[in-house]
Amino acid sequence: MKRKSLLYLLFILILNFTSAQTITFISEKTNKPLPKVSVFGKDGNILAYSDIDGKIEKSLLSQSQEKFQLVYENFPVASLFYSELDKDVIKINDRIKDIETVVIKNNKPSKYVFVKGNFNSYVTVNGKLNCFADGIITYIFDNKTKKLKSTNVEQYRVYRLEDIKFEKKQTSMWDYDSALEVPDLKNVGNILDYKKKNSVIKELKGSQKDQIEITGEALQKKEFALFGYRFFDIKSILNVSYEKNTEKNLRDLLEFNEINFIKLKHKSEPNFNQLILYTNFYPTELSFNNADNIEKVKFKTDNSNYKTKYWEDSSFPNMQNIFSAFFKDDLKEQQNKK
Repeated sequence: MKRKSLLYLLFILILNFTSAQTITFISEKTNKPLPKVSVFGKDGNILAYSDIDGKIEKSLLSQSQEKFQLVYENFPVASLFYSELDKDVIKINDRIKDIETVVIKNNKPSKYVFVKGNFNSYVTVNGKLNCFADGIITYIFDNKTKKLKSTNVEQYRVYRLEDIKFEKKQTSMWDYDSALEVPDLKNVGNILDYKKKNSVIKELKGSQKDQIEITGEALQKKEFALFGYRFFDIKSILNVSYEKNTEKNLRDLLEFNEINFIKLKHKSEPNFNQLILYTNFYPTELSFNNADNIEKVKFKTDNSNYKTKYWEDSSFPNMQNIFSAFFKDDLKEQQNKK
């Protein structure tokens, strides 16, 4: 009996200790966990990003930052001092943006499914923004297999920081625009195809949508060397949202978010640099067609390419407003080659 009591006490202590090391963001409206909350420091660095349980590590937040901005669904939702963040649970007003209705057109049996929507992508180095893109994109899927046939960027903007320069042996100073990608939706019609060996899958059922998170990792114990560079600690977090209580197919897709992490350094550098690529897609229109041709442009990160001011639409996920508030004129849009 004494042994059981000691084990129970040990379990409680471990549970309390673990809880004390994390902060959980929850909805003020539903009391459900809020995944995908970004915590920005006063200098614009992204310090943390909540998982499907709404959790971030407290150790990622430094008291020296003084004040933090919370961003949810591409909108600033709170500005808090360190003392206000030093809690186990924080409620967030997530009423800022309702779920946008996906317009369904030409709803008849056809060979292809077109999923059109808004995207943004950005790369950070040690938490600091390095480059950023957003735009309008259409994905074409085979209607029978739900497999992705083509990815078609229609319009886009690219922003880069002015102080970025290339020094071969200083990877923290590089311009990582070549790592900037549009969201990869190859398996959103067959969500479990994303799951690989050793990956972990979780599901969060909300009041309006169901979210699935799939995480995976590699090079956790041993680094990989190539041409004098070292690569380590590769991780990915995929979060896909669907209409509540549905079969989770293309018609039910509400949102796609993916984060890819990798640590990199030159052999002469003392410490690894943390690179993170964020890609997000928000569908606005679903249609059916027997032809797979569509007007598109080539996605090139040394220029922008747009014909309309698509970002002025109130439903557009305009992260540029948030980034420019921190980096001002240092964040430059690349020339528009429409």
